[in-house]
Amino acid sequence: MVTTATLHIDGAARGNPGPASYAVVLSRTGQPAVEESRTIGTATNNVAEYTALIEGLGLASELGVKSLSVLSDSELLVKQMNGEYRVKNPELLELYLEAQRLLRGFEKIQIAHVRREQNRRADELANSALDGRPYRRGEAPPPPLPSRPSSSRDNKPAGLSRLVTDSAVRDEALAVLRTAAQGWAAHGLSAAPVEAVWEQLWSVLADGNVLRKSKAK
Repeated sequence: MVTTATLHIDGAARGNPGPASYAVVLSRTGQPAVEESRTIGTATNNVAEYTALIEGLGLASELGVKSLSVLSDSELLVKQMNGEYRVKNPELLELYLEAQRLLRGFEKIQIAHVRREQNRRADELANSALDGRPYRRGEAPPPPLPSRPSSSRDNKPAGLSRLVTDSAVRDEALAVLRTAAQGWAAHGLSAAPVEAVWEQLWSVLADGNVLRKSKAK
């Protein structure tokens, strides 16, 4: 009988880069969820997301899971892992290749995007770790946070001048916008995943080191 499971993953970074963490929640039918969250030092949000994926895949493999559904609220990670976006950032590429290597250990695997509210427990655990409450297997889980401090995905910094100096990064950013425009034209503005488009575009520019803070006037 093939052991199946669902894996929720999340990464958080307060600053980009800044203090970062990952969290994984592995659920199997008829068994309690296996949860884990830890800090990873200073990193970007995308590095934290990939770290969560790698740690979650390792956990699932360790527990004998053969059929796995991975759910992430990072559309960038999901599209890169599914081959829809290229990975050009060298640091992310190394993590991407490690994740692809781990995927080969499963008989069946699916990686899909979910909205943040559908990934709430992993999100809480990642932020608890940043608040000094990491959670390791076998320990009592930290209580839910009364309010979640902002992570880099919530801080859509204002007053930034965007300077795209790398043509490949520029092309990828334009591809994100082009896809969004096509979706808006086909389905109407109200149906467009505006938050997801922002996250994709922000991640492309941030990982390409093409964002600069404008000086206060």
